[in-house]
Amino acid sequence: MPRPRSLTPALLAEAALAVIERDGAPALSMRAVADELGMGTMSLYRYVQSREQVEVLVVDLVLKDLDLDVSRRKTWIDKVTALAVRAHAVTTAHPEVAPLLLARRHASVHSLRWGEALLGVLAEAGFAGERRAIAFRAVVAYVFGSVQLQQLGPLDGSGTATIAALPREDFPLLAETARSARRIPPDTEFLNGLKLVLRGIAAK
Repeated sequence: MPRPRSLTPALLAEAALAVIERDGAPALSMRAVADELGMGTMSLYRYVQSREQVEVLVVDLVLKDLDLDVSRRKTWIDKVTALAVRAHAVTTAHPEVAPLLLARRHASVHSLRWGEALLGVLAEAGFAGERRAIAFRAVVAYVFGSVQLQQLGPLDGSGTATIAALPREDFPLLAETARSARRIPPDTEFLNGLKLVLRGIAAK
């Protein structure tokens, strides 16, 4: 007779998230999650079949409390901004998960619900067909890509400092821009960049 299932998807996802936040997404494996839970690797296969399934559980965990309500009285740009800012906020809290949010978005129910909400706003604004698909992809790419960019190359990081110190005679614009960029807070960078993206979408 099989042993009773005692490990819940939530507990498994929390263990996997702990591995990712401690060691990075590449370190996630069935063995690593099993070790985090204090169980044998083969025992873990009683609950999930693959690392990919674990990744989906992690994405669902990160996005489970994402607020999808938007005011009907707002403009479509305001509504998209609200959904984008909320997704960015929860992702920023778990930056190591950002690559999984893109890779597993099609399998995570909470990711799908966010996508449906975003597409609903675009559809109400008159976006259809190819235009709606491209607008949707542009917002998704900006929201989750900005988290990775902030993680790997923050404006107040060493990379920006190195660029700011480049010889002005060889890289005048890079050096000048980097010197200004170091003073931009992450939230300002994200919001102002999002405004530019949405203005471009609106103009097409």
